[in-house]
Amino acid sequence: MKKLKEYAIITLGIAIVVISLQFFFFPNEIASGGISGLALVINKLLGIKTGIVMNICNVVLFALAFMFLGKSFGIKSLYAAFGLSISLSVIERNFDVVPFTDNLILASIFGSALLALGTAIMLTQNATTGGTSITAKLISKYFNIDFGKGLLISDSIVIILAMFTFGTELALFGLLSVYLTSTLIDKFIDGINVSKQVMVFTKKEKVVSDYIIKEIHRGCTVFHGKGGYTGQDNCVILTILTRSQFIKLKQFIKENDSSAFITVSETSEVLGEGFKSLKG
Repeated sequence: MKKLKEYAIITLGIAIVVISLQFFFFPNEIASGGISGLALVINKLLGIKTGIVMNICNVVLFALAFMFLGKSFGIKSLYAAFGLSISLSVIERNFDVVPFTDNLILASIFGSALLALGTAIMLTQNATTGGTSITAKLISKYFNIDFGKGLLISDSIVIILAMFTFGTELALFGLLSVYLTSTLIDKFIDGINVSKQVMVFTKKEKVVSDYIIKEIHRGCTVFHGKGGYTGQDNCVILTILTRSQFIKLKQFIKENDSSAFITVSETSEVLGEGFKSLKG
């Protein structure tokens, strides 16, 4: 069931990326970077379908993914990459695609936003659509750079090729889209992964900790201390929750321990049991 959910989320990400490419970038000849941008350049020069070019390029890059990023990442990304290229090929063969807008600025902005969202959704499941996303993942892993910044670095060569193929103006729009996409990917990932780090200062340790463990099904850590002003014994319960879980806990404490004191901070990434795997 967990695997089915993971692949369903990856499929959603693929669908969003397909929309960004087929209805914003490709019809307006904006090379958005990555293998898709390279495919657009080759399609313009040689007339080879973009889906075919993406398949060929991904074979080489996926060999690197399996070797250096692990089997799980490789299999999921393989599904995402071929799902994307097959979807693009089917649309190209069977539909006369009409862009959502002919305005290059709007196409760059909205296409980039959708591309970043779809990519971020797949990255939460430890998958990418292949291409320069794999090189960006390698850069992120081995040089401790955010994925978006790694993508910006790896896409620079595609923009240079686009400059010679489509002219300076379209290449500049491509550069704009690459910058927006790489920046928004990191923002979306932080937003998707955000969790609540909650500290509850309470005298009803058992009541609160039991609710967290038994009802919310999260772990917690209990610290015992003494109030600096009152000198009374107190305890602090530390736990990491999703937004919806925090709402439940806050309501429970409001009804059962109104004298409690709560502090909340956002965490952009949580690794470990119950959250994102440390192996990802």
